[in-house]
Amino acid sequence: MSKVKYYYDSESLSYKKIEKRKRNTFKFASVFILASALFGLFFLFLTGNYIESPKEKALKRELENMKFQYEILNKKMNEAEAVLANVADRDNNIYRVYFEANPIPEEQRRAGFGGINRYKNLEGFDNSKLIIESNKRIDILQKQIVVQSKSLDEIAILAEEKEELLAAIPAIQPVSNEDLTRMASGYGMRSDPFTKVRKMHWGMDFTAPRGTPIYASGDGVVVRADSGSSGYGKHIRINHGFGYTSLYAHLYKYNVRKNQKVKRGDLIGFVGSTGRSEAPHLHYEIFKDGNRINPINFYYGSLTAEEFSKLLESASLENQSLD
Repeated sequence: MSKVKYYYDSESLSYKKIEKRKRNTFKFASVFILASALFGLFFLFLTGNYIESPKEKALKRELENMKFQYEILNKKMNEAEAVLANVADRDNNIYRVYFEANPIPEEQRRAGFGGINRYKNLEGFDNSKLIIESNKRIDILQKQIVVQSKSLDEIAILAEEKEELLAAIPAIQPVSNEDLTRMASGYGMRSDPFTKVRKMHWGMDFTAPRGTPIYASGDGVVVRADSGSSGYGKHIRINHGFGYTSLYAHLYKYNVRKNQKVKRGDLIGFVGSTGRSEAPHLHYEIFKDGNRINPINFYYGSLTAEEFSKLLESASLENQSLD
């Protein structure tokens, strides 16, 4: 039961009962509701802009952590790009030059991705630009790694071929210096020992006693070990691959047979004077793609600089050949 309220009437000098009016009640209620609504809006504005909820604090921490992680990711990508650029530079300017391969153009290494927008699903977010840029860098980095990986695979194959080539090239003197009497004649125009007419001498003549060991100047396969070629007498031909063939003529006897595989330095025969020969010696020739070339250019594998200079001096003399 509500309390009855009175007020003092100064005219009648008595207390009178306060009568509640519905109009006033409605008025007070409306004012209270309006004030409450305004206070609520003010509180929402205050909390929304100046006071963070626990959930907002957690989301903010998560966002800050994400930005921090992206900064770390970008630093790592910078480092990876620098390392890859260094590898690419060595690949183009050292490895591919050494193995005689064309360098990979920079635009091919750093090419982007054409066609449809690959990053459309990443648009529309507050940090879309950062996310899209990072994804682009990662994609380009991955493509560069693929290009570099394929290049190194190619270099590995070329290295294997280069190793085979270096082993195959006829790079040593076929007769040891200790066994030589002298280098009788070199490659070039020489006087024929039988006709005394100057003609082209296609190889080098190494004077040595009969039975002196002769060594294979490079890895290869014996394709001939016979006396079927005019003038050469007993001779051996070794196919080294890569277009190289070496010939050893006027032998006393063989130490290999046809189709036998040999390694550089293997004993293949002995010095003699068979065929068109004036005295015991080894006539030595090198063919490249079917053409005779000067053997003196290939002795880097067995002679010192001083020995090579002496050999070069002897080979350049226009003396008489022995065959």
